[in-house]
Amino acid sequence: MAAPAANMKVNGDRLWDSLMEMARIGPGIAGGNNRQTVTDEDAEGRALFQKWCEDAGLTMGVDEMGTMFMRREGTDSDALPVYVGSHLDTQPTGGKYDGVLGVLGGLEIVRTLNDLNIRTKHPIVVTNWTNEEGTRFAPAMLASGVFAGRHELDWAYDRTDASGKKFGAELERIGWKGDEKVGAREMHAFFELHIEQGPILEAEGVDIGVVTHGQGLRWIECTVTGKESHTGSTPMHMRKNAGRGLALVTELVHEIAMKNQPNAVGAIGHIDVYPNSRNIIPGKVVFTVDMRTHILDKLNGMVAEFNERAPNLCEEIGVEFSCEIVGQFDPPAFDVGCVAAVRNAAERLGYSHMDIVSGAGHDACWVNDVAPTAMVMCPCVDGLSHNEAEEISKEWATAGTDVLFHAVLETAEIVA
Repeated sequence: MAAPAANMKVNGDRLWDSLMEMARIGPGIAGGNNRQTVTDEDAEGRALFQKWCEDAGLTMGVDEMGTMFMRREGTDSDALPVYVGSHLDTQPTGGKYDGVLGVLGGLEIVRTLNDLNIRTKHPIVVTNWTNEEGTRFAPAMLASGVFAGRHELDWAYDRTDASGKKFGAELERIGWKGDEKVGAREMHAFFELHIEQGPILEAEGVDIGVVTHGQGLRWIECTVTGKESHTGSTPMHMRKNAGRGLALVTELVHEIAMKNQPNAVGAIGHIDVYPNSRNIIPGKVVFTVDMRTHILDKLNGMVAEFNERAPNLCEEIGVEFSCEIVGQFDPPAFDVGCVAAVRNAAERLGYSHMDIVSGAGHDACWVNDVAPTAMVMCPCVDGLSHNEAEEISKEWATAGTDVLFHAVLETAEIVA
């Protein structure tokens, strides 16, 4: 297949303007965004994206999980589409680029093809996956997980948020529950552009990350149970302090991660302390351990060591420990051909690049189960993401989208 010409590039100003306009929907309190999944703000962002896509001549399909598929026809009606996209939902205190760049970068590909009057053999479908973040409704990558067969549809509909609202009911409430069966679509390939969410590319002064693997992940929800009692009147030797159990387990997670360097991480993020009063010793603590690495045997070994040692640490101080895995996926290795298309694109365009492993989960990690998949990453200032201060430059966004454009175009095959 013919490679795109090196002078074919996207309109970086138009892409940036679109990012800034989308950021006006669901503004945060500190310059970022709060456009959580299946909220009214999510619905508003979807409607704007739909308008832009229809203005660009795309036709829309929506599946039962609310995922939006915006299609540009190819010249071969039998050719499977090349999909490109990410997500529009954000963290409660999220940035303007995480996920959004991948969706609007896909739209910019179509706009550029229209500008240049270029047709492709394969259709191109720009995709907005529902609930990638997983903050309001766990787990993350919920819709792509159903699409790939990792989750059942009814199970996904029954996920509840902190106020007890169900995902399925909220999706229907905002008017974005489609009729299309989830996972019915076949893909020729899938590409996702994302900010790196780590400091590697910026630190190395590299324009493009060619993602070869994703990290595997285990989320382990733990409960330490002690006994509530008065902080002032309970003798130290008679306490059953669940908070102390949390402290010991926190250090254990750090120790295990450090023993498995390089390319392994572990931390405790979400914590609920009961009764959470300043003068009551905690009687129960519920928290989630997040362990990740791109090497499956290493990941399983980390979890096994945690499961063996954590109960003993808690038993030694007179508190009880229990846990269950509430989120998991094995490390994906992305398609060699799609990864080569990304690398070829960066070289053709003259952008510096390096192979990297994605430290975060993405919809591409699930889609990789059912279609050839690859990811493109651009730098992020100080590696800061999931934060309203998240920032990238217009130049980085443009370079990443240029590479995405060329990789998609090479895979979709230029006709004229």
